[in-house]
Amino acid sequence: MTLTAYLGFALALFGIGLYGLLQRRSLVAMLIAVELMLAAVSVNVIALTRLQGRSAGMGQVVVLVLVGVAAAETAIALSLFVAIQRAAHNIDVEKLSELKR
Repeated sequence: MTLTAYLGFALALFGIGLYGLLQRRSLVAMLIAVELMLAAVSVNVIALTRLQGRSAGMGQVVVLVLVGVAAAETAIALSLFVAIQRAAHNIDVEKLSELKR
């Protein structure tokens, strides 16, 4: 595959994630959209490492760090969602007035 194909795929993935982040009302759907955007960044890191001519090992290490960050982000976000659900009995973003204060 060419670099253009990798970057085009990453752009499409990032665009889908951005659209999902801006259009969803559910916090869980917004979290999934953020994860899609992070996956697009990982694809870019691997593609650009390959373009640079170096071994893919360094790019893979960076992607593994990004996966670890994504896992930590997901765990924290899901625990916040559970706390919001218990307090407000709803996770609809537009109905949560507590976030506006």
